[in-house]
Order: sequence, then C-alpha cells, then structure tokens
Amino acid sequence: MKKIIKIILLLALTYSVSATKIIASEKIKIGLLVPLTGKDSEIGKSIIKSTRLAINKINNVSIEIIPKDTQSNPKSTLVAAKELAKLNIKIIIGPVFNENLIYLDELSDITFLSLTNKNNNFSKNIINAGINATSQLNTIKKFLELNEIKKTIFLTPNINYKNEIKKAISFSKIKIIKNYTYNTDPTKLTQQIEKITRYNIRKQNLEDEIIRLEKSDQSNKELLIEKLKKADTLGSVNFDSIIIADFDESLKSVTTSLLYTDISPKKKYFITLNQWFDKSLLEEASAQPLYFPSINKKNYENFSAEYFDKFNQYPNQLSFLSFDLVGLVYYLILQNNSIIDKNIFTKKTLFKGKVGIFEIKNNKINHILNFYKVEDDKFKKIF
Repeated sequence: MKKIIKIILLLALTYSVSATKIIASEKIKIGLLVPLTGKDSEIGKSIIKSTRLAINKINNVSIEIIPKDTQSNPKSTLVAAKELAKLNIKIIIGPVFNENLIYLDELSDITFLSLTNKNNNFSKNIINAGINATSQLNTIKKFLELNEIKKTIFLTPNINYKNEIKKAISFSKIKIIKNYTYNTDPTKLTQQIEKITRYNIRKQNLEDEIIRLEKSDQSNKELLIEKLKKADTLGSVNFDSIIIADFDESLKSVTTSLLYTDISPKKKYFITLNQWFDKSLLEEASAQPLYFPSINKKNYENFSAEYFDKFNQYPNQLSFLSFDLVGLVYYLILQNNSIIDKNIFTKKTLFKGKVGIFEIKNNKINHILNFYKVEDDKFKKIF
C-alpha cells in the first residue's frame, strides 16, 4: 500500500507542473472530436468549455486544443479526424459516442481518447476513457471484500448494455452467486423479482406457520401469532447483497419491487452503479442505504461551481471527464520527454485527476473510484 501511495504521489497531476521540456516555439496540438451541430451540440459545446478551463489551469501557451465537429455521425467523425491528421495531430480527445468509432482504425497513427464508457474497442488506436463498468465493479468488489460480504446476486436489465455488464463481471472477477437478467417493463418486473427472492414461498411459509401455531398447544402462541401477522414473509433468501445495474426510474422500480417482496436495504446491501449523485435518490428514504461507486464528489462540485462562475451554466458529466483528459495528455507528454506518440499510453502509469485516479496500462484506462452511500438524505463517502 505504501508503494502504491508513493507512486500516486509521484505521478499526481498538478496543473502548475513545470513545462521546461517544451520548446517555446513548438505547439502541443491536441485534437478534439465532439458534436457541435445537431441534437447533441450542447454536449460538444460544454466539452469545449471544459477544455478551455483545463488550458487555463495548465497555463502554458504551447498547448493548443483544436476542435472539430463530428455531427454525431461515424462518417463525419472520420472526415473531421482526417482534417486533424493533416495538422500533424497525434492525439485526439473524442469522439463522444461509441458508434462514431467504427471508421477510426483507418488513422492508425493517431491515438483517440474516446469519452465512451464501453469496453469494446474497435481498434488498437482507440482508448475508451469513460468510467467503464469494469472500473465500477472493481470498486464494488473492494467494498464487498472489506465488509466480508460473501453472497451477492447481480440484477441486469435486458437492454443494450447487458453484454457490457457481463464482460465487466468477467474482467473484474467479482464473486457473485448469479447474474439475473430482468425485463424493465414494470408490469413484468415485480413478478421476476418475486421469483428471484422466493417471495411466494416465503409468504406461504408465513401463512403455514400461523396455521400451525393456531392448531398447536404452545403456551405463548397468541403472542407469536400476533407478531407473525405483522410480518410479510417468513424465511431467508440466499444472498446478502444485491448489485442493481440500473439508473433513474428503472432503478427505483427495482428497489420498489424488492421492498414489496420484503427485501429491505436495512437487512441486505443494495448496491448500484455510478449514479453521478442523482439528487432524486435522496428522496427515496425506503431504499436507503443505497451504495454506489463514483467519481470524487467534492472535486465534481468544485469543478461545477468553477464552470458555472465562468460560463453561467452547469457542465455535463462528460465535461468533467474531458477536463481531466486534457491534463492527462499534457502530463504524459511531459513524462515522455515531450515526444508525442502512441507509446505514452503503453507504460503503466497512475494519474490523479479530479475524477479520481486513472490507471493506464497497455493502451487501456481504468478508473480507481470512490465509494458512497445514500443515507439520511445525504451522500456519504465510504472510501
């Protein structure tokens, strides 16, 4: 642990880092591929603003961000990337969406730091820098091990990212009893949760026990029967924690169904994925405590406040990530003796940004995240 801390301290970014290795007349050109027109244009514009904040923090006139419009289209993305290639740019932040990566293998000399959180790279020159499911499950795994939680089930919605979750379970080597896939249709969800939690069996157990006591000669049976009638079920389930890979109203539907089947977060750990501190979760008192991995909350709030002061609007989540990626690229270039090439991402490196710690190895980025719980109408940091 001391060795890890030492490495992190050694490699941690400070935006005031010396730029003596950069020749003043040379420009560090970083490309930026974001949607600037169309339905996703606000995302792209917010990312550009966050990279401007990063440049101001670095305070080095040698670094230059050159944005191009992807129009949220794969072919337009390729055209924009080729324009950046003509400027001899070797590192590009973006594109934002996973589907816009499919043609970028044509530009093998350029390294793309995509903002997607998918793990399925289309080419070796693409590094997915988003907060992927593997990073999140690694953090959850740490929590389970620290609390000696042995019996965990996984609930995955039957939607487009279910295969991504399946891969992340494998990559993280998190120990689970079973991964259940459920239909997000509310009319079907509760029935599925009933089956997973053995609700009908436990409810029948309760009814049978009440009948048995009523027929028995047990001296204190009235007291026992009165107590049982206040319960909803009788009997245990074969898990201690539940990981719910869902968000927003769908997540709330799952927790509501669990409560209906007499599974309480007061007795079983309710764990989910990164919720970006969704304030609506604070209103769900019956589903608390609810645990999740996430970026550093204090840093996120400070960044949002600084962004608001500068631009009079709040940033999106990708803006927060792109702010760090500018610093990451600048830092790695300095560490590589100011040589800008794809080799800067092959060495094992730990980088401390505002999101958290970036773990870089063999052209892959994972995030070492923090862990929080929602309880008593507050977000509380666990580690």
